[in-house]
Amino acid sequence: MREFGEILEDVRGRIAAACERAGRSPDEVEIIAVTKTHGAEVVKEAWDAGLTIVGENKVQEAAWKKPASVSGPSWHLIGHLQSNKVRHALELFDFIHSVDSVKLADRINLIADETGASPHILLEVNVSGEKSKSGMKPEEVKPAVEHIVAECPRVTLEGLMTMAPFSENPEDARPYFRRLRELRDSLEGELGVGLPRLSMGMSGDYEVAVEEGATWVRLGTVLFGERPKVKRVASSDGDDGSTPCGDSDTYAGFGGLDSYSGAGPTAKILD
Repeated sequence: MREFGEILEDVRGRIAAACERAGRSPDEVEIIAVTKTHGAEVVKEAWDAGLTIVGENKVQEAAWKKPASVSGPSWHLIGHLQSNKVRHALELFDFIHSVDSVKLADRINLIADETGASPHILLEVNVSGEKSKSGMKPEEVKPAVEHIVAECPRVTLEGLMTMAPFSENPEDARPYFRRLRELRDSLEGELGVGLPRLSMGMSGDYEVAVEEGATWVRLGTVLFGERPKVKRVASSDGDDGSTPCGDSDTYAGFGGLDSYSGAGPTAKILD
């Protein structure tokens, strides 16, 4: 088995090569270490190797993992955010990549005003038009940016995020990444706002994303290997009295789970 440092060195080399092809500096691109369904020990491994950003898909997973992890990393929510979990999200995350509606931005601003938080967000854009994906339609983004700038003073809008359709061929993702960059450039020119962050590219297509302008690439499998499979056997209440694990979540709620290695008392590994 390859050492993590060796894997990371290879990934960084590929990012540097992609930057060279695009006439960019590797300093413009940061890796988000996606630790979904991995334990807190993986966060430490990433931090010790020099990665400073951790990405989680679920609020309830970060709720147990962040306190159990090494201090220091910046925590980013990269998965879908339900409005009833906004309060918890603002307690846990420095950045929220997945704001997919004006209504959600307003909710974030409201809770931030109540709690004194100063959240940084990105707007998730569904550039592919896939019904299975969250995100605003491209034509909805301009009025959303105008609204957030004018009506959400507690929120700092940092940029845009997208996911390309799954494909075995990374080149198939290129037009979607290019479209997001072009949309960002158009918004900056038309509205006079700065949107420096482009969160796009995952383990299978991050090199293409870098060539097309990504500043954050969200990498999990390429760094940590295949994710362990778990199922939920416990849950707890959300910030509005709802049940955070009452949707399609496939892992544990806020309390008790200390690792997806099987040591946690509220999770069971699936074969």
